[in-house]
Amino acid sequence: MKQIILTIALFLGLFQGLWAQKLGYVDTQFILGKMPEYQTVQSEIDALSQKWQKELEEMHAEIEKMYDNYRAEEVLLTDDVKKLRQEDIFEAERKAKEYKKLKFGYDGELFKAQDEKLKPIQDKVFDAVEAVAKERKLDMIFDKSANAGLLFTNAAFDRTDDVLVKLGVKR
Repeated sequence: MKQIILTIALFLGLFQGLWAQKLGYVDTQFILGKMPEYQTVQSEIDALSQKWQKELEEMHAEIEKMYDNYRAEEVLLTDDVKKLRQEDIFEAERKAKEYKKLKFGYDGELFKAQDEKLKPIQDKVFDAVEAVAKERKLDMIFDKSANAGLLFTNAAFDRTDDVLVKLGVKR
């Protein structure tokens, strides 16, 4: 009986080493924040977004003005003129919604600009992470900043600095 238990324990001990995986993690938000090229591109995208947001707000202000004028003059207007004014207001609202979708929608210009300008930088970081994983012979690397549900991280497994070095970025 002792031999069987000892054999099973030895067997499990040997295979536990085979199942063990080497892990690490990085903080890509921290890495990207340290990259001057990312900061430049992010500033450009933010400026573009603010410009479009301002234009959208101006459109809404104009719609509000049209509506206020309509309400002020409504009693004096004929039914035909009322209908025309209402159609003008609805058309302006439709254009504002269309503009918002064009600029900020899922396939909007902001999304395309982010994809076009940020993707090469993100790919560069991914390539550096992959290189660090190969050098360190790691099986998996988690992203601490991607809400991966890491409740606790041991700094001994943090490979963020290794990726920064690989990218040539100073901490």
